Amino acid sequence: MADAIDRQAQLARLGDALQDAAARKNWDKLGEQARALLPALRALAAHGPWNALEHAALERLRAQHDAAAQDVGAAARALEPRLEEMRANKDGWIAYAMHNETEPGVSHE
Repeated sequence: MADAIDRQAQLARLGDALQDAAARKNWDKLGEQARALLPALRALAAHGPWNALEHAALERLRAQHDAAAQDVGAAARALEPRLEEMRANKDGWIAYAMHNETEPGVSHE
């Protein structure tokens, strides 16, 4: 039974780490946590079949992962207008940069 409790706790920690990174909008950390899931789940699964409590913990982890993915999607959608603005103004920024590089008396240090 010690393995079952340990696996439940490990699953809870994995889910909490995902949830925490998403809540903090720490996308780098969230990516690390998401990439760590598969090897962690494989290692936990190697300890034998999942019991009912572990299945429940797996479902909570899945829900936390899904919620984190939704947070990432919402953040990406929120950035889209700014990215589109940047794309639309790209030619102007390039022209401005080129003008500054060719302007006499402008220091380029």
